[in-house]
Amino acid sequence: MPDTAAATPGRIMAGEMAEQPAVLRRLLDEGAPRIRAVADRIAARNPRFVLLTARGTSDNAALYAKYLLEILLGKPCGLTSMSTTTAYGAKPDLTDVLVITVSQSGGSPDLVASARAARAAGAITLAVTNNPGSALASASEFHIDILAGPEKALPATKTYTASLLALYLFVEGLRGRNGAEAARELPDLAGQILARQDEVRTLAGRYRFAERMVLTSRGYGYPTAKEAALKLMETSYIPALSYSGADLLHGPLAMVDNVSPVIAVVTDGRGGKALQPVLDRLRDRGADLVVVGPRAQVEQASAGFVLPVSGVPEELQTILEILPLQLLAYEVTMARGQDPDAPRSLAKVTETH
Repeated sequence: MPDTAAATPGRIMAGEMAEQPAVLRRLLDEGAPRIRAVADRIAARNPRFVLLTARGTSDNAALYAKYLLEILLGKPCGLTSMSTTTAYGAKPDLTDVLVITVSQSGGSPDLVASARAARAAGAITLAVTNNPGSALASASEFHIDILAGPEKALPATKTYTASLLALYLFVEGLRGRNGAEAARELPDLAGQILARQDEVRTLAGRYRFAERMVLTSRGYGYPTAKEAALKLMETSYIPALSYSGADLLHGPLAMVDNVSPVIAVVTDGRGGKALQPVLDRLRDRGADLVVVGPRAQVEQASAGFVLPVSGVPEELQTILEILPLQLLAYEVTMARGQDPDAPRSLAKVTETH
């Protein structure tokens, strides 16, 4: 007889989203000491600046690491354009540069080639993957295993939040700090958020027939806006545009009207304060504004999801912010009669060159 459970739309993605509290706890308990050991060895090399290399969901995790490295560590940091080496054959001098490559599978040829080229150019190379046996891990001098376990659904969920936490622990390690202590409450808070799926299902009703969506944030919340837009596009096929709040004001705001759905990720901290003028402008335009963030901000919006972030450092709220938005992508997709486990035209390991 056929396995009807295996054929149930969304079953795999739902199960992997539900695993996230356990994955975060495992990373804190088992992964943190290993990550700290890697961080200590790299800190001793005193890299002069940092380059981050990634694609897709991992690129959004890398953007989060960029904020951490620049704000907490004070290191100049950039995002790599891989084609400069893989397509154009450029040979930059990367002596004493830390090159971090983030990849769930560690198997994409351009990521592997870029890491090899960086190492040959004198870089300190670190791979952050969910596959310690991958080609990328072998090509890099150092490796961090995010310990998320096998991920079968095409939309990445648990590997994304695990990558965020692993990168946070690594940056704190570079600073000589024990990041696991500050992050200790995350698994329980993640569980509380995921248990509120009914709230998100109600919210998803706003977007069942949406033709496009806009997501915005600033600071540590910006990677969340980008990742949420990617999740919505790859599962529900709704064109979802993500902008820094500052960039939204520089032109794209003109497309927002009173029927345009806008989701704002409002971090409780400096990023949220910087986003306030954008929220004011969106309200003035009569936008259908949904806020993911603190209660005071949600109460001023059309609707929203209140995050339990009181007392959580701003740089760690990113790991919680994405959870209701993963659920939202799932619920919108299910409401539209599609299967979030298997978006059309996508493969789990995307091989770019």
